[in-house]
Amino acid sequence: MSSGRPSAVVRIVVSAILIVHLLAVIIPPLAGPPPASELAGRIREPLRPLIGALYLGHGYRFFAPNPGPGHTIRWTATLADGSEREGRIPDRNADRPRLLYHRRFMIAEKIAALVPPTDAPEEIRTRAKADWLPLVKGVAGHVLRTTGAAEVRLETIEHFLPGPDEVLAGTVEPDLVTPLGRFRLREATP
Repeated sequence: MSSGRPSAVVRIVVSAILIVHLLAVIIPPLAGPPPASELAGRIREPLRPLIGALYLGHGYRFFAPNPGPGHTIRWTATLADGSEREGRIPDRNADRPRLLYHRRFMIAEKIAALVPPTDAPEEIRTRAKADWLPLVKGVAGHVLRTTGAAEVRLETIEHFLPGPDEVLAGTVEPDLVTPLGRFRLREATP
């Protein structure tokens, strides 16, 4: 270091650290869900601790190239006079600003990820209910308070994205509806 430049060893170590960090940033999206590069998947394995520690493994590929089905929560509120009011969470037209829509979108996706399909074994559905029921009760309480309803019925709707072949053939899969339950305000609040 007498010339003011770092030694060759220091330059090699710093370069190696920068290369590893660059790989940790670039590899997670390339090694994401299928279709993904097998090579990127193999490179990711030894980098997993670093990727996790720096929170670099988030869902770059959440929306593309082949996103999975989308989810909404459909609610039907029964008002005190017996009339019904319906809505969805998220609601593209009512949830403003856009950040509110995005937050509600993520709530619907989180609940849908926790709720097993209706044809799952009873034991699995019972165990999973402990995880998703508090979130669903929170949504029910919000709907009940904002609508002034006496009761609300909630269900998740899974919207499948048709491929080009399905659209051309007219064989688009129908939405999958999973009931979440009926709630009254005293049941939906902790």
